[in-house]
Amino acid sequence: MVKSGSSSIVDHFVDLEDPRIGRNRRHKLIDIVVLTVCAVISGCETWEDIEEYGAFKLRWLKRFLELPHGIPSHDTIRRLFIRLDPQGLHQCFFRWVESVREQTEGDVVAIDGKTLRRSGEAASGKMPIHMVSAWAAANGMVLGQMKTSEHSNEITAIPALLDLLKVKGCIVTIDAEGCQTEIAKKIREKKADYVLAVKANQPQLLEQTKDFFDVTTDEDVGEPWLEKYEDLDTGHGRIEIRECYHSDEIAALPRVKEFAGAKSIAMVRSTRIIGEKRTTQVRYYISSLEMDGEKVAHAVRTHWSVENQLHWTLDMSFREDDSRMRQGYSAENFAMMRRMALSIMKRDIHSKRSLKGRRRICSYHDPYLEALLFNSDQIIEAVRPH
Repeated sequence: MVKSGSSSIVDHFVDLEDPRIGRNRRHKLIDIVVLTVCAVISGCETWEDIEEYGAFKLRWLKRFLELPHGIPSHDTIRRLFIRLDPQGLHQCFFRWVESVREQTEGDVVAIDGKTLRRSGEAASGKMPIHMVSAWAAANGMVLGQMKTSEHSNEITAIPALLDLLKVKGCIVTIDAEGCQTEIAKKIREKKADYVLAVKANQPQLLEQTKDFFDVTTDEDVGEPWLEKYEDLDTGHGRIEIRECYHSDEIAALPRVKEFAGAKSIAMVRSTRIIGEKRTTQVRYYISSLEMDGEKVAHAVRTHWSVENQLHWTLDMSFREDDSRMRQGYSAENFAMMRRMALSIMKRDIHSKRSLKGRRRICSYHDPYLEALLFNSDQIIEAVRPH
């Protein structure tokens, strides 16, 4: 859930370090950052869009920003985000998230990566950047992000991201890339549980887990060492049956015991029926959770919200894959602006409008955007036409 009450996003960015030299600080850093956040929430996608938005919203923006020299030019905004330290921006965002997020025991935190496809440049040999994000499924908020370097990958980025997060009591879910002993150890050090997908990148672990469930049948369900949880999902002309088999019988599985705190393994079999067509997919998992098939099944299913509610939204609503920002830190910093905007939009936990609809309201109804930024208690009242 999202905490109610006043928590101004402006307050959490006042200590952000300005990379510009003194004579180039005509416009205040905090003014440019908050202007950009407001513009992105309201549908802006380019530096030119942000300048134009600011020009139309100048009177309203001056209610909480100084803007001593008016709205900065799009070149000024662009140059700042090219040079601005992404880690400093991330720390400010992280402080704001922690001030508004209400964490409960057992929350699922899904960690997954996404490539910003047009942030690379073939002519110069610059590879597209890859961002690893932590997604709080219950809140619908990005908790943090980490860029993987050209000589690295998610295996090194995930522990660094975990170091920044407060996940005590949560269930951290990661796809096969994150199924590593060191990552499992890091999660346990953070006093959290994990459910990690097991695939071919861990061949011995996959073989042992698969062999175990290959000799397990429904006749074994009900034994102290095996649970089964099943749920049914229907809609849009399809039927999906998910069966989760969960066992703590891992004493004879040496590879499983190499993972810190490992207590169980799981197999999830998903059968999808569309008309006469039936497809079945089987996935395997290792977990630090005690025997609780329903909890594991919930964590596995919830993990995919990072694809459906975060990555898909960034591409379809924020057009992230179409962005050609490449210079300096601009792509990474603007990726944070999008994730920040999405998290701010999620403060409205009452609206049944689509994200596109809420962004449209923000573009013309200042009280609604102001409530999202400063006081979530007033969101319901602010969205009513006057």
